[in-house]
Amino acid sequence: MWAHVWGFLYSNYFRFWLKWILRLLTGKCELQRLLGGAEAGARRTLSVEHSLESSKNKVLRNAVHVEEAEVEKCVRDVMKEKKIEQKDTGFKTNLHISLLQISGYKKLYLNVENLRKVPYDSENEEHEEQLIELWNLLMPHENLKARISKQWCDIGFQGDDPKTDFRGMGLLGLVNLVYFSKHYTNEARQILSRSNHPKLGYSYAIVGINLTEMAYSLLKNGALKAHLYNMVSGLPQMEHFHQFYCYLVYEFDKFWFEEEPESIMHFNQYREKFHEKIKGLLLDYSVEREAVEIS
Repeated sequence: MWAHVWGFLYSNYFRFWLKWILRLLTGKCELQRLLGGAEAGARRTLSVEHSLESSKNKVLRNAVHVEEAEVEKCVRDVMKEKKIEQKDTGFKTNLHISLLQISGYKKLYLNVENLRKVPYDSENEEHEEQLIELWNLLMPHENLKARISKQWCDIGFQGDDPKTDFRGMGLLGLVNLVYFSKHYTNEARQILSRSNHPKLGYSYAIVGINLTEMAYSLLKNGALKAHLYNMVSGLPQMEHFHQFYCYLVYEFDKFWFEEEPESIMHFNQYREKFHEKIKGLLLDYSVEREAVEIS
């Protein structure tokens, strides 16, 4: 209860007076202090985003909802509203970058969500081609004898027809599996081989789809903001989401074998532990640039 009371008092009273005092002492508004006092990356953009969202000024509040095409005009409007000279190129450039990152994150989420909503359709030639490509990338020396086949279990699907396993994540699950296998082919084959371990094995494709859900949920709840704001000085793209997924696959495999679970029946327990580990990494801005990539 006291946390809610403090949050209300801070948002409605203390924050206003604190900003007013700091402006008197520094001669700069909050945005000027944030954009001039922190290096580019997550800390700066997250602080700018919070400042804009918390503002009582409609122009500033609306700034976090602008689309890419409106960013330049929005920067001018904010500078005019806060009476910041247009010749202050440092402020203008830094605010432009932060707004691009903020709008880009929202757009990326919509693109990922739209792909997730596309159900796998075995009548769709493109979908089928991607599925066959996945097989060929992972099993180059073994021909798939039929489209409906027990062979799919060899790469970690549950049954004769993989389309049933894509229900939760739609086409996004397949696209991620293909992306990892295509861009990190050797690693994908090695991890598939490890997933067939007699004691510590797991279903490669099913776990891959599960990790797509993890990446998606981290994007949706905003946990990926710090990583993407640190990695991309501008608009985050679908490519960056796929890369993060690849990192999850690579790290989960290491994590699973380090933990040595008693059996696959304990998967959910270890998945949650891995999820918490990743969230902790994402919150530690100091390791963002180095940690979240395939080593």
